[in-house]
Amino acid sequence: MPSQVIIIPARPDAETVHSKRQLNVAAYCRVSTDEEEQETSFEAQIGHYTEKINSNTEWRMVGIFADEGITGTVDRKRPEFLKMIQLCRKKKIDLILTKSISRFARNTVDCLKYVRELKAIGIGIIFEKENIDTMRIDSEMLLTIMSSFAQAESESISKNVSWGIRQSFKSGKVTMNCKHMLGYRKNDSGEPEIVPEEAETVREIYKNYIDGYSLNQIAGHLNDKGITTKCGSKWSSSSIAGILTNEKYTGDAVLQKTYVLDCISKKRCVNNGELPKYIVKDHHKAIISHTDFDLVQAEMARRKSKRKVAEKLTKTENGKYSAKFALSELLICGECGTPYRRVTWTAKGFKEIKWRCINRLQYGKKYCHNSPTISEDSLHKAVTKAINQFCAVGSEVKDILKESLSEVIDPIRNGSIKAAQERLELLGRNIDELISLAVNTGDTDSSMADIQKFSNEMTALREFIENEKAKQDISERKSAQLEAVLDRLEKEDFCLTEYDDIAARQLIDYIKVVDKNTIIICFKGGVEIKEEL
Repeated sequence: MPSQVIIIPARPDAETVHSKRQLNVAAYCRVSTDEEEQETSFEAQIGHYTEKINSNTEWRMVGIFADEGITGTVDRKRPEFLKMIQLCRKKKIDLILTKSISRFARNTVDCLKYVRELKAIGIGIIFEKENIDTMRIDSEMLLTIMSSFAQAESESISKNVSWGIRQSFKSGKVTMNCKHMLGYRKNDSGEPEIVPEEAETVREIYKNYIDGYSLNQIAGHLNDKGITTKCGSKWSSSSIAGILTNEKYTGDAVLQKTYVLDCISKKRCVNNGELPKYIVKDHHKAIISHTDFDLVQAEMARRKSKRKVAEKLTKTENGKYSAKFALSELLICGECGTPYRRVTWTAKGFKEIKWRCINRLQYGKKYCHNSPTISEDSLHKAVTKAINQFCAVGSEVKDILKESLSEVIDPIRNGSIKAAQERLELLGRNIDELISLAVNTGDTDSSMADIQKFSNEMTALREFIENEKAKQDISERKSAQLEAVLDRLEKEDFCLTEYDDIAARQLIDYIKVVDKNTIIICFKGGVEIKEEL
């Protein structure tokens, strides 16, 4: 027998029967900015949907969800929107009304994601401007097209805003957030001015860091004194680092240090050369000198370069920076060049503080055969004696340092770099002429030897310029270091009655352990003093 198909006709009144249930309706409103005219639009939207929902007997008001002055490209920054979605997931909303797709979302992916999610659980969205009801079959294609237009509009606005900001950078317009920047406030004319008591805190932070304190130690010291941040909170290592790396304390301002990747993700990236930067010199009064700022940046780089390693790798790697004891940074083994470490030895019930070569501690005599163990007490006495001797000669030391200072700022080196660059340009022109001559005459053999000769000389000149510039950078850092030592010798009294970690950090470059009876203290600037233990 052939199969039989029985048709059950549709019931025209089924939709009517289903729709007899009163629907729980909500509305979503959003304005793009918090300007006064947009606030008026914001209030108008709320009034419009309140009247519209209450005037329909088949609808019951659930609520008006409104985000004022919040971005439409990122859903997590719209708390009312997310609250509405949560109620939908709990089936407490049946229908959502909104003005347009751009009010609902300017991100195509987010728009489609939420529309599909709500449609799957039977919740529709009506976009009034576009006349789209998401419960209709043909709504998705229209929604995709229109939401793409909304996203494109947002991207266009973002580009216009970014262009305006970058133009202000080019013109040197600096925006200083004095509300959150310790040491400055806005005066009556809106210009930044120094707050004396806060500026002293900034100077103290820089001085302590140059003296060898760690970020945590500086933060703890300020918290113990009851000094708070600009916002009134306690200090942390990150807040201290923020002050130490802020070039605005020198009176300058670097613009476009970061940039927003795109208007959808809102990801802020560090500008490592992708976009130009702009430096505005002497924009406002400085709290910190350029010399101290540069010293801090060099010291931060030095500390970061000390990699944290496992114990057994000490033979080839230094450990991370330690601010607890100055000698951990200064004391090195004269035999293998490895730093010394402070250790506590217990013998016959008595504890003694000793300093020992790390290689010798870790590996015995395998890598370091003769490094001695030094008593901390005798080491401190020898270092204290050397510092007093260094400062006692006063004017002689200053003359030596000034002579060293004049040596590192070498005008001959600057002249040689310039001469090398000029020679490099001349050789480049000569090679271009030889190539042109060879092309015109067809005789390449006679020109190739000269071209090769000039090319080799250009390679050697480029290497020379790179090496000289590297030496120049080292000289400039050494110059700043020497200037700081000279300044300290003139302003501070280093006549010590007992060992002081701060004085050791400020004046000493390194201490070499020669043998169990002798150390050599090398002061910043190159002066060496030999002391007996």
